[in-house]
Amino acid sequence: MPIHDRFHRAITYLRVSVTDRCNLRCVYCMPEEGVQLRTHEEILRYEEIARIVRVGSELGLTKVRLTGGEPLVRPGIERLVAMIAQIPGLNDLAMTTNGILLARYARALAAAGLGRVNVSLDSLHPKRFHEITRWGTLDDVLSGLRAAEEAGLTPIKINTVVVRGLNDEEVPTLVAWAARRGYRLRFIEWMPVGHTVEDIAAWRSRFVSAREIRERIEAAYGPLEAGEARTTGPARCYRVQGMEVEIGFISPISERFCSQCNRLRLTADGQLRPCLLSDRELDLRTPLRQGIDDEGLKALLIEAVRMKPFGHHLDRDWRDAEERTMAEIGG
Repeated sequence: MPIHDRFHRAITYLRVSVTDRCNLRCVYCMPEEGVQLRTHEEILRYEEIARIVRVGSELGLTKVRLTGGEPLVRPGIERLVAMIAQIPGLNDLAMTTNGILLARYARALAAAGLGRVNVSLDSLHPKRFHEITRWGTLDDVLSGLRAAEEAGLTPIKINTVVVRGLNDEEVPTLVAWAARRGYRLRFIEWMPVGHTVEDIAAWRSRFVSAREIRERIEAAYGPLEAGEARTTGPARCYRVQGMEVEIGFISPISERFCSQCNRLRLTADGQLRPCLLSDRELDLRTPLRQGIDDEGLKALLIEAVRMKPFGHHLDRDWRDAEERTMAEIGG
C-alpha cells in the first residue's frame, strides 16, 4: 500500500534527476552560461539512487522516471536503468530526454529494462529549434526518435513547452506531425522557475495558457474529444476527431493540478523535494553516506511525504522556486 500525505494523496511516483549537466541550453530551462555544477562527489552514485528507489518501492512507489539535466550525458546510465529495472514492485520505468544522444543509447536502454521515453521537442523548424535550445540540432532528435521506436521504447511522448512569439504558431503543425508518427503529444505551460526568469512581466507577456493552446488546435482541426485517462499524471488528455493522436495539456499555472499530485523528486545531489515549485528539500545524501539503515531511510522518505504542501504559490509569489533551475530540479 502506498503512503499518503497530509492531504490524503497516495504518493506512488518518484522522479530522479541523475545529473545537473545538460548538452543544451533551452531558453525556458537554463541560462546560456549554464549553472553552477555540483562536483562529482556531490552527485549521488548509482548504487545510492537504486537503494533509495528500492526502499521507496517498499513504501508503495510504483513509477520511476529518470531525468536530468540530460540523463544521457551521464556515463553508464544504462547500468542504473538495469539496477532499477530489477527492483520488485515497479511497474513503470521511463526516461525524459532531449533526444540528442538517444540514437546512440536507445537499444542499450531498452535491453537494460527501460520501458519508454518522453522526448522534449519544441519546434520542427531546424533554425527555430537551434534558437530555442541554443546548442541543439533537430536532426539528432529526429534520429533519436526513430531509434527509440526501433528499440521498442514506446509509447513515445513528445513534450513541448509553448512560448509566445517563439513556437506558439507551430502548435497545429506539431499535432499533425505527432499524428503521422503515432506519438503522444504533451503541451506544457512555461513555468517561471529558476534564474531564466528575471522579469515577471516579460514572462507573462510570453506565457501561453493551456486554454489558448487548445483553442489554437480547435481552430485548426475542430472540437477536441475527451481522451481516455491512461495515468494519474498531470496531463488532461484529448483526441482530435479523425486523427490518431492523443494530446495532453499540462497546466501548472492556469489550471493547477496540485490536488492530484502523486510524486516526489530526487535531485542529482541527493535532496528529496516534495514539490517541484517549492524550495523545501530533505537531505538524503548525507545520511546515506553516514551509514543509515533501510528503516531510517524509510523514515526520511515518510518525512518528505509529510512535508509535501497542498500546492504551489506561483500565482501569488513567482519567486517561490527561484533557487534551482528546472535542469537542476529534474522537471
